Amino acid sequence: MRKKYQKQMSIMIISVDHPHAEKLEHISRILDRNPIIYEMALQDLTVNVSNPGTGAEGMTAEQIVRAAIIKQMEDYSYENLAFHIVDPICYRQFCRIGIRDKGFGKSALCSNIKALSPETWEGINRVILGDAEDKDIEKGREVRIDCTVVSSNIHDPLDSNLLWDSVRVLARMVDQAKSRFDDLGIQFTDHTRRAKRRMLAILNAKSEKARKKPYADLIKVTRKTVGYAQSAASLLEGYVPTNAALMTTAQAMAEELKKYIELAWRVIEQTERRVIHDESVPASEKVVSIFEPHTDIIVKDRRETHYGHKICLTGGVSNLIVDCVIVDGNPADSTLTGQMIDRQNDIMVVTRSR
Repeated sequence: MRKKYQKQMSIMIISVDHPHAEKLEHISRILDRNPIIYEMALQDLTVNVSNPGTGAEGMTAEQIVRAAIIKQMEDYSYENLAFHIVDPICYRQFCRIGIRDKGFGKSALCSNIKALSPETWEGINRVILGDAEDKDIEKGREVRIDCTVVSSNIHDPLDSNLLWDSVRVLARMVDQAKSRFDDLGIQFTDHTRRAKRRMLAILNAKSEKARKKPYADLIKVTRKTVGYAQSAASLLEGYVPTNAALMTTAQAMAEELKKYIELAWRVIEQTERRVIHDESVPASEKVVSIFEPHTDIIVKDRRETHYGHKICLTGGVSNLIVDCVIVDGNPADSTLTGQMIDRQNDIMVVTRSR
């Protein structure tokens, strides 16, 4: 008989009968068969720790690897990942989070997952490939090699947006340094509102000629902000307080400022060349994001322009991805064939020697 409402919920769900839950269980078995995966992750997590036996426990290497797998499988943001790994019983069990454990915040997940190096993930892929060969799932003798583009998480790389990004980021960092180290006498005038008005004027201009005047002023404002940032970085580098922790903080802020100062100068230079002097700036010399400066400009089939990285994927007959290479720039696919075949031969030699 159908009831109007449920009077009492079950105390605990023992298992979930669903194909997705079965997939997670299969992945879990592969991970448990190869505990060296967690050893590899632990090396990255403790590489800069002077005394690993002390301090808070934090996430285990096993939890970090498993949480990273969930993030990639479901394409979650770190905020969504923090919720989902503790809400459904499947993900909680997969990530080895106890029923009474609180879970982990998005910042903890981000810092821990990003601590795993590309070399470690490549090594984990080799371990999984070796497991697949042991189970007669993938031999790696027949493969398909293909290239695609993975986009960076950036906004449209307009020169006006890049100048505005440079001003607001440097202004925020200098203001933080001025507030934190008020005894240094850092001089700073905030021009972010003026920079934003000029950026909007450029976006709303109806002709190239109308854009040049606000562009010139936006470049001027960016130069002033970079000047403040350079002065602040010099003062922070020479700061010698009695507190060692303050000195470390000052040095870290100075290094961060210098990184964005260098990028801001490159943005100013390319904007002057392109907008003021009507030059054509080669793609290899352009900055398309001050937050993701490694981003390449990739033109596909002479039609679509992508901002990200070209990657080469090698897939086996089992549909297992046996190799992945991130390529610098935008080389022709035909030039990468030999390189990927040589890599595949090396991979199988190493895998069979396990």
